[in-house]
Amino acid sequence: MSEPIVVMQRYELKYLLMAEQTERFLAGLEGRMLLDQYGRTSIASLYYDTPDYRLIRASLEKPPFKEKLRLRSYGLATDETPVYLELKRKAYGIVYKRRVQTTLPLVRQFFAGNGDICAGGQINHEITYFRDFYGSLAPACLIIYDREAYYEPDGDLRLTVDFSPRYRVDQLDLTSSMSGRLLLPEGHTILEVKVQRAIPLWLSALLNETHIYKSSFSKYGEAYKRQLAIGAARRGKGGF
Repeated sequence: MSEPIVVMQRYELKYLLMAEQTERFLAGLEGRMLLDQYGRTSIASLYYDTPDYRLIRASLEKPPFKEKLRLRSYGLATDETPVYLELKRKAYGIVYKRRVQTTLPLVRQFFAGNGDICAGGQINHEITYFRDFYGSLAPACLIIYDREAYYEPDGDLRLTVDFSPRYRVDQLDLTSSMSGRLLLPEGHTILEVKVQRAIPLWLSALLNETHIYKSSFSKYGEAYKRQLAIGAARRGKGGF
């Protein structure tokens, strides 16, 4: 988390797990993967969108290409702590991520149209172009979860398990709290497999043994659908 600029290109596969599956799966990682140095970390991701939610509506249509912009913090942020602005694109199953370390005051200036988010370069150009292309981007939804990240020694395989994924559409900042509405039933988790090449055979076997199957679950997408349902139940009052 100390690198100021990060570029990633990889496959990311998602799975929804019940509590018992999570326990069995993590036990199956012993001797093959290690928990990273941070242990379980609370993460907050603030998603930006247009007033008519153009980005998430397009994403839910499952096009071959989609993109999103989010601001991430590890724990509660302050004006002095680092936060990470991420431009994430997915094209034909491959995820491309551009990530810049910054601070909240610089982010506020950037979305007000003042200055660059980092000191020039291709990543700055891409993020600035995204902001200018969509226009009127503002915080739309805050996604929070408690993550354990695992890595394969001497390999490119990465796994993350997200506990208690939750969201809110008020208090849209990274400084106030880590609370929100649960996105999944109590005890359920989200597994993400992140790899540059093929999934190893041992992992495929473990997924089969624990009856874990791939899902297209999107945290922001699920939150958006939840709020649409709440709005409909309230006859269009509140929510998206």
